[in-house]
Amino acid sequence: MPQAFEELHWRRDISLKDYLVPETLSQALQMLREYKGRARIIAGGTDVIVALRRCDYTVDALVDIGRIPGLGLIEQQGDTIVLGALVTHAQTESSPPIREKAGLLATASGAVGSPQIRTVATVAGNLVSGQPAADASIPLLALDARVTVVSADGERTIPLSDFFLDVGKTVVDPTREILTRIEFKALGSNRGGCSLRLSKRKALSLPMLVCSVVVTVDDAKKTITEAAIALGPVAPTPFRSRLVEDVVKGKPATLETLQEAAESAYAYCSPRDSLLRGSCDYRQEMVKVLVKRGLRRALEDAGCVF
Repeated sequence: MPQAFEELHWRRDISLKDYLVPETLSQALQMLREYKGRARIIAGGTDVIVALRRCDYTVDALVDIGRIPGLGLIEQQGDTIVLGALVTHAQTESSPPIREKAGLLATASGAVGSPQIRTVATVAGNLVSGQPAADASIPLLALDARVTVVSADGERTIPLSDFFLDVGKTVVDPTREILTRIEFKALGSNRGGCSLRLSKRKALSLPMLVCSVVVTVDDAKKTITEAAIALGPVAPTPFRSRLVEDVVKGKPATLETLQEAAESAYAYCSPRDSLLRGSCDYRQEMVKVLVKRGLRRALEDAGCVF
């Protein structure tokens, strides 16, 4: 039955008692503690506001971390790149260190939503949303990223591979914890990366499939010594395809190896039939195509010649 215009989720009002703007991280954590599970963090707001209008959850307060110093920085510390909690997709897309040392993340961020959305939506928020189609999560998994999460009780660092639990669910409790930092090793000599996205349109389109690949090759550019292959949304969470990684590790960088990887690519994939993202059969076939294509482009980025 059609909904009345006033009942559509984007038309609903949001009921809040307080909108809080802390100026330090400790203030933000204290505010979360005081509301005892009835407050949430807001940064870009592109997911939180939609969820509130859709009544996915209700809160008494939003805690806006936009004025906390240092959270909007992208830094290169030695061979490590660090993103703060307020770094947006637009910043990531245009950042020289990321374009030069983690181009697959810049590519993925540049495909999110629209220019307006990328200007306000944060990479950290993309992760905390816990969606299997979260664009930034897949290249960050391939980059073997780690995240730092803080609460009033302390701080913990979590490998991104252990971060996602189920659709819309991560290890972060958004009513008492804040993801403050994302870090990963910059791509250097003998390493290459690629991120590919399959979607119906060039903008404002949910991905049907995302495949991100990072490879390491030997000095002769002939052998794959390490590989990280991440996929989404073809399972309840974005994930590393360890089976395919094992298939190519130690193998020659040849078209035969890429074909072998492609044939094993959808072993752990369980895409569902979707009007938005295509049929299960179609996406399983496209997993093979994107894994093979992504591996080749990543190897070429590392200096291999086919």
